[in-house]
Amino acid sequence: MATIVHFEIPADNIERANKFYGSLFGWKIENVPEMDYWMFRTGAGNGEQVMGGGIMLRYYPQEPVTIYIGVDSVAEYSKKVEKLGGKVTKPKTEVPGHGWFAVCTDTENNAFALWENNPQQQR
Repeated sequence: MATIVHFEIPADNIERANKFYGSLFGWKIENVPEMDYWMFRTGAGNGEQVMGGGIMLRYYPQEPVTIYIGVDSVAEYSKKVEKLGGKVTKPKTEVPGHGWFAVCTDTENNAFALWENNPQQQR
């Protein structure tokens, strides 16, 4: 079953956002310099489910938090999105060394993203 695997928080001020979320929830936030991106985990991983997230610069006003839903095939789920009345607003895109994503909207105009791991990069 598809599940939420990641979420992204857009920020106008990265340092301020990192300080806020790190202080509020105790998240350890680490920079990914080659992507101009900051990653964190939302759980300790000791038997509890751990979800990852990221903080990035806001690209446009009112940009929402985006949830990423893990699927077996971004291409196949993109077709399903459109068949069910949603839209693919950013087609399948590679994140080198990690996997692929597509950004979609549902029938209520809510944005979400599909995520497919690159099986060659699994640990």
